[in-house]
Amino acid sequence: MKDNLNFNEYKNSNLRDVSHLPIAKHLTHDIAILSAIMVTLPVFIQAPWVRLAPLSASLFTMILLISGVIIECRGPDNWRELGVLLVGFSGSWLGGCLFWGWYRLHPIWHLPLEGFALPLAIAGLNSRWQLASFFYLASLGGTAITDAIISIIGLMDLWPIVLSASAEEAPNSLQEAAKITLQPGVIPVILVAAIGLIYLSRILWRRDSHPGWPVAASALATTLVVDSLFLITALVSPQLSGLI
Repeated sequence: MKDNLNFNEYKNSNLRDVSHLPIAKHLTHDIAILSAIMVTLPVFIQAPWVRLAPLSASLFTMILLISGVIIECRGPDNWRELGVLLVGFSGSWLGGCLFWGWYRLHPIWHLPLEGFALPLAIAGLNSRWQLASFFYLASLGGTAITDAIISIIGLMDLWPIVLSASAEEAPNSLQEAAKITLQPGVIPVILVAAIGLIYLSRILWRRDSHPGWPVAASALATTLVVDSLFLITALVSPQLSGLI
């Protein structure tokens, strides 16, 4: 009788464990998709908003932050990860608003302003807001890689020139700057960086010990996609790039 009970307990526990696996995998993919969307949003929404009204765009951070906290604390269970990601996204959003709204002509301030919440993000790795920290840190890492490549290939000095150009001259200035990426000596640098970013994203994606790793992988991979789309747009139709 005792053996039968033990067998039933063992069988039921295995069924319970297995039943959670597809759900966990599904949630992981959902969270990764949300992370990718949040990396993309600034290009289509934040960039034009900040150019027109930087103060209101910055104040919108409070709505993102408060919404994230409320969703995490009081929302349905399957929405709570969205709330946590919104908290991390609010940090990236505010950093972008501060730089692009008031310091866009000074690229040296890009990383310091985008990374203003770095201490909070590191501290959050040991809290209930871990997903927020993973997202913010991965987004900041993608920004740092992009800035490093821009600096290495010699585009950093052209940054303030393009952004300070008149409305008539800006598209041509941006297009000429983008053409530098097509030079024979520059293409290998960009390819190595792209391959390295893809490889890093794959490594992070395969780490299933915590849902934060797929979030970080998604954020980094999406950074590569967004940068690629921006480069193509700057070459083909610079006025649609969102930068000018």
